[in-house]
Amino acid sequence: MTASRLPFSLSKEHNFYEELGNWIGDVFYDILPEKGFDLRDEQIFMAFQLERAFKEKSVMFAEAGVGTGKTIVYLLFAVTYARYTGKPAIIACADETLIEQLVKQEGDIYKIANHLDIQIDARLSKSHDQYLCLKKLEKTMQREDDEKWLDSYESLPSFVHESHGMQTFYPYGDRKEYPELSNDEWSRIGYDSFQDCLTCDMRHRCGLNLSRDHYRKAADLIICSHDFYMEHVWTKESRKREGQLPLLPEHSSVVFDEGHLLEFAAQKALTYRVKQSTLETFLERLLQNDIREEFAELVEDALATNDEFFYLLKTNAKEVKGSHRLEIGRVDEVKRSASELCDLLEKIGEALVFESEMYTIDQYELSVVEEYIEQMAYSLSLYQKNAISWLEKQELDTTFVVMPKTVAEVLGEKVFSQKRPYIFSSATLSENQSFDYLAESLGIKDYLSMSVASPYDYDEQMQIYFHGIQQPVLDPEAKGQQVITQLKDNGGRSLILFPSFDELHLFRKQLEASNESLPFQVYFEGDEEISTIVQKFQADETSVLCSVHLWEGLDIPGQSLTNVVIWGLPYPPHDPVFEAKRNESKDAYAEVDLPYMLLRLRQGIGRLIRTSQDAGSIHIYFDGKEDKELQSKIESVLPVKPVITSL
Repeated sequence: MTASRLPFSLSKEHNFYEELGNWIGDVFYDILPEKGFDLRDEQIFMAFQLERAFKEKSVMFAEAGVGTGKTIVYLLFAVTYARYTGKPAIIACADETLIEQLVKQEGDIYKIANHLDIQIDARLSKSHDQYLCLKKLEKTMQREDDEKWLDSYESLPSFVHESHGMQTFYPYGDRKEYPELSNDEWSRIGYDSFQDCLTCDMRHRCGLNLSRDHYRKAADLIICSHDFYMEHVWTKESRKREGQLPLLPEHSSVVFDEGHLLEFAAQKALTYRVKQSTLETFLERLLQNDIREEFAELVEDALATNDEFFYLLKTNAKEVKGSHRLEIGRVDEVKRSASELCDLLEKIGEALVFESEMYTIDQYELSVVEEYIEQMAYSLSLYQKNAISWLEKQELDTTFVVMPKTVAEVLGEKVFSQKRPYIFSSATLSENQSFDYLAESLGIKDYLSMSVASPYDYDEQMQIYFHGIQQPVLDPEAKGQQVITQLKDNGGRSLILFPSFDELHLFRKQLEASNESLPFQVYFEGDEEISTIVQKFQADETSVLCSVHLWEGLDIPGQSLTNVVIWGLPYPPHDPVFEAKRNESKDAYAEVDLPYMLLRLRQGIGRLIRTSQDAGSIHIYFDGKEDKELQSKIESVLPVKPVITSL
């Protein structure tokens, strides 16, 4: 216990939780109001509910509407509990964008530190793909003669390529340090899961590894994404076997901000990605060693079967509209090939035990190959058990992806069975005022819960307009023109949320083809690093932001955002992940499509009103196919009654 760092004193008469409760009361009733903060009953109610969760080390679903100040509440508890236990708390956000929102200069961590005079040691733990890969940068420089790659190379710290005494190493290579690169450009130099980091000769000077050393030393908070936390959970034991530290250190509590999105993050972290070229690389390494002829023949058989397997995948893959994931057809034939490859890999794994005793293969390299072969064999066996699977085609290679259908059992065992405070925070956790659906999907058997509404007067602050409902289908070009007119009428200051990148790109093409001179800047997700775009949008008060992924978490109070356009109802895509969910349900629309759409719609609408002074309008576009029953369901989740307009 690090009592000296607590913002209150402990005594023999009162335990930690009693003193914490007293201090929390002082903060919300006295200290913050004196600093100009509103006294919010909803916030105080949430605070004392969280006290119970921390005291009992329980799971809590804390559903609190926009404007309740829920982030400040959970941060206060997380920081003080971290100091009490001597272990940092984990704040897991839905994605990398929300991480940046939390630590920005005017964010809630800054507010707490500034107004309560508490120095908070909060460090970011970003996902692997948010860091530069030195090897990929070198390859891209060799392949493409472009000055931006040379600029990126020359901006690297001197210690990356120079070795001399008394060097100071520090984290570098964060995606945010390259804001001018588009997402497509970043993918050419950023880390991906197929990099062989364990045998990389630059791993000790790698920005990703240096960042891990940095965030592991955090005293109070480690802030990461859901994906990263789940990857930590699933890889903890395998990393220990490889002689590596787990991705995250031992921690005192976990807060899942936007916790309703955790299930997909857990599935994603348990996803296995297999490239044709990766297995080839590992197996060909084995052939370069002094191995038995019998073993060499086994390896060559596996290489041939690997080629056949990926040939079948590529020739039977079908595109899915609105998704980059390709559906795999002729499943029986593909599974037969997968079974053959899996059997061969298992035989290779068994044979490697014998080869290791002959000491003809480097032991470290052998352990790396064994780990990969074991993972690939498992992914192929998972595929044969009807897991979710799809294919992704890149310019130079093909990736086979396998994901488990459910994660409830493994989450319940590996995560929520531990006696630790787990806090789920969001404005949208319940379904029909029940948290059971979320709890069951995550394998949570016992939990505490609370729910408070937003304190805002939405009738006074927000107007919602329905466009195109129960009318002839609106031509996309006509819709685009109407949206452009709305943007002009509003003087910019707008967020346009698209259900998919396909629709965003169509609108962009229309905007560019019109040669229309707009009196404001229009930003598009993907053109630059996302938090950089958000900062520009917030700073440029009359600008417009077009996005696919900012339905939740975006916090832009004030005049920079007074208009939210919902381009279309955000139904889930018809890709393999959601098709699997649909196939498992009795009524796919009622159990999968509709709940997803309504939840995402509520989140999108929540981007508009962020303070009691904000005001503006929401414009929701329909495609003309909706019936009165759907209209009624949508209206039931809206904070105000909508105005039905004619197109």
